[in-house]
Amino acid sequence: MSHAVIIKKAVKKYGDFTALNGVDLEIKPGEFFTLLGPSGCGKTTLLRMIAGFNTVDGGEICFDDKVINNLEAHKRDIGMVFQNYAIFPHLTVAENVAYGLKAKKVPKDQIPGKVEEALELVQIGKLKDRKPNELSGGQQQRVALARAFVIEPGVLLMDEPLSNLDAKLRVQMRTVIKKLQRRLGITTIYVTHDQEEALAISDRIAVMKEGNIMQVGTPEEIYKNPENTFVAGFIGVSNFVECDVDGKDPNEAVLNIKDECSITCRLKAPFKGKGIISARPEQLFFDEKNGLPGRITISTFLGDFIEYEIELNNGQTIQLNEYTKDIHELRPDGQEVKVNFDINAVGVYDAATQEVISW
Repeated sequence: MSHAVIIKKAVKKYGDFTALNGVDLEIKPGEFFTLLGPSGCGKTTLLRMIAGFNTVDGGEICFDDKVINNLEAHKRDIGMVFQNYAIFPHLTVAENVAYGLKAKKVPKDQIPGKVEEALELVQIGKLKDRKPNELSGGQQQRVALARAFVIEPGVLLMDEPLSNLDAKLRVQMRTVIKKLQRRLGITTIYVTHDQEEALAISDRIAVMKEGNIMQVGTPEEIYKNPENTFVAGFIGVSNFVECDVDGKDPNEAVLNIKDECSITCRLKAPFKGKGIISARPEQLFFDEKNGLPGRITISTFLGDFIEYEIELNNGQTIQLNEYTKDIHELRPDGQEVKVNFDINAVGVYDAATQEVISW
């Protein structure tokens, strides 16, 4: 049975360095939950604390209503998939998958059937008698997956499991993992620094920075409604433009951008001061009359859209995407243009706190 994983004020320190700074998370039973962030943000540290490989220096980690801080790793009802696969080179594929079942003292007569079922789920049943050195990287990863979920864990932990694969194989394997997780319904906690991978595979994502949770949400929420400039900048591509905000009336706040362009938007509360607009390339458009003046420096045709790099008059470079279904011709490099904002889609942030102030 899958467990809920509840993390309360979790702290991890290495001497004077705080790797995790009072993290709170609640992961639902059967959920595919991803810890996402740059190297050194604490995501693998947290995963290893859940696994029992790292001690907990403060707070609690619970499976359902049971605190597991001091429970030995082998008693935690978890499966683990590592970055380097960690399969035994001297054992066959079938023997690798059977290893965990033997450790759990599953009756011998049940093991072959469970192994065969697990290998068929990851579509490598015909490879059961091969040794790991006879397998490709993707096949080895499938062995690691089968070995992890054959023991029917309550929680499956995955530490950057696709990082050693090439780009095409990574896309294939993340689809395999997502389908398996949905079919089996195992609570899965997945660590990655790859934003696209996190968006593609997750039910919810926690974006981490320097041992803190910056935002938790669905992939759509994280991408479309980042709560601060870090998340806006880390997930996908964002153009940041400074502005002066006159939001005495939050329903019609005026954003004055470098005295070259002004737009109105809705704020959560009255605000007056320095702000930052965050606009993704698809949230910008060319406007014949209004907008920030600039010049196209380079255009890149990418099939379904054209990526324009534009140097604004103030020297700042931004990226704008135009979708080929909506246009008839490519704009030439060097063309003078005006760039405007889809004000219903962009985010506005307090320059001092970096927190979102717009709806």
